[in-house]
Amino acid sequence: MGNYAYVAGDWLEIIDISNPSNPVGIGSYDISQGEGVEVVGNYAYVADYYSGLQIINISNPTAPSLVGSYSTNSARGVEVVGNYAYVANYYSGLQIINISNPTAPSLSASYDTSGRALGVEVVGNYAYVADWESGLQIINISNPTAPTLAGSYDTPGIVTGK
Repeated sequence: MGNYAYVAGDWLEIIDISNPSNPVGIGSYDISQGEGVEVVGNYAYVADYYSGLQIINISNPTAPSLVGSYSTNSARGVEVVGNYAYVANYYSGLQIINISNPTAPSLSASYDTSGRALGVEVVGNYAYVADWESGLQIINISNPTAPTLAGSYDTPGIVTGK
């Protein structure tokens, strides 16, 4: 990421922050409703609520371009680890998308959580899913083609975020 910030909204905005007192927008890509973004290497992985996972080439930050996408409904958060993008999908729980070929991402597996998945953080063999009224859902992803529930923690109220 270096001297750039990546912000997802109606557009993926690339902002030069090398001078923090004077940030400058240098590139953008039109998306429908970005809910989360993670940058790995030359790609920005965007959780787009209406379009699903969008993979955008940012190797030239002044001219980002779409490389591939995987259509899901209601993508809210994304975490990329290795060859997989872990997408928190509001109505469908955790979706594990193989991104080894960014031009043709494919679904490896999904785990339908009991609530509405809003965010995901991956640590080791576990995906921690913020699951709205169902609290924290802990999904074992040691086999990304067959995720299983490892545990959960019921929080008071609702859980949002990463």
